[in-house]
Amino acid sequence: MTTTTQDAASALFTDLTGHAPEGVWSAPGRVNLIGEHTDYNDGFVLPFAIPHRTVAAVGPRDDRRIRVAPTFADEPVEVALDELDELFPTPTGTAPRVPEWAAYPLGVAWALRQADGVAPSAATGSGLDIAIASDVPVGAGLSSSAAIEGATASALNDLWAAGLDRTALARVGRKAENEAVGAPTGIMDQMASMLGEPDAAIFLDCRSLDANLVQVGIAEAGLAILVMDTRVKHAHSTGGYGERRAACERGAAIMGAESLRDVSVDDLPRAEELMDDVTFRRVRHVVTENQRVLDTVRVLRDEGARAIGDLLVASHASMRDDFEISIPELDTAVEAALAAGAIGARMTGGGFGGAAIALIEQHAVQQVTDAVTAAFAASGFADPVIFTVTTSAGAHRDA
Repeated sequence: MTTTTQDAASALFTDLTGHAPEGVWSAPGRVNLIGEHTDYNDGFVLPFAIPHRTVAAVGPRDDRRIRVAPTFADEPVEVALDELDELFPTPTGTAPRVPEWAAYPLGVAWALRQADGVAPSAATGSGLDIAIASDVPVGAGLSSSAAIEGATASALNDLWAAGLDRTALARVGRKAENEAVGAPTGIMDQMASMLGEPDAAIFLDCRSLDANLVQVGIAEAGLAILVMDTRVKHAHSTGGYGERRAACERGAAIMGAESLRDVSVDDLPRAEELMDDVTFRRVRHVVTENQRVLDTVRVLRDEGARAIGDLLVASHASMRDDFEISIPELDTAVEAALAAGAIGARMTGGGFGGAAIALIEQHAVQQVTDAVTAAFAASGFADPVIFTVTTSAGAHRDA
């Protein structure tokens, strides 16, 4: 996060209300090192928080209304707290009854008031003004939505004295995304945004929500993580994501499993006999991706970051060929980075657009950047946005 982002949120709050905010909270976006579309299958993921953050400047009102305003929209949205139950949940297959950007923070307020174990002060709630600014790229697969949810949830948890821990706040964010926005995502993004720590990835069991920090040692090994944003926007609330999730649920049912978490690599020959080709390939991606996460954690601990390249490459191939969520721009980024000497590369995020990542030598940042940019130009694609990221802290109060 830059000071400019924090200043922008505070300035917007002052413009909106005529006074300074009660406080400023922020939450990061995330890069998923490996483990894609495994989270809603009760599987394993390995994300890390990044320095790009969303900031929420928040203060109480003397009525029971909540008003949200971002720097990226022209008009604020204001509703009575008691109207939240009329706005949400969003009926399946329909758009939210408020602008989609507003459904994230308002959905958090709605979900937090309903959360298990929440203090009565939050269930009743006071009115709030919320001003939002962000430097997390939108639509790039870096979880700009979870960053909004994390910043908002952290602020409301403090100001409403809700008493929820970080895992409970992640659940609040997922409920907002699933039921207020209508995006059928898992909980990885919210957990990464809440639990991130410097120099660590979060090894998350999405069934139990057990989270363990895994030291990644990227900088110590003389390496860097390069993000290659294709600038092709994606949206989890549209059909492709939901279709993949439905295929996973269908595959688990065919195997008599509660979820694909309970299907192993050794079960795949039987799965192939029982399923149509598309369902089987969706299942194969999730099952093998779960194993790749476990292997990556083991390799990081035993051998270090330089040894995970092949796992990243295999992950991308699986998403491209079996889950079919890559696009030509993502494939070009991965292929060009590898040709320019990257140790490993893969698309990251939900797919259908967004960004890829490459694990590279620190001294090769410009070399790989130039190679990917040239490959995009040769293919007639718009210029990508390319930058390095480091591991970062999770959601917290800044001021």
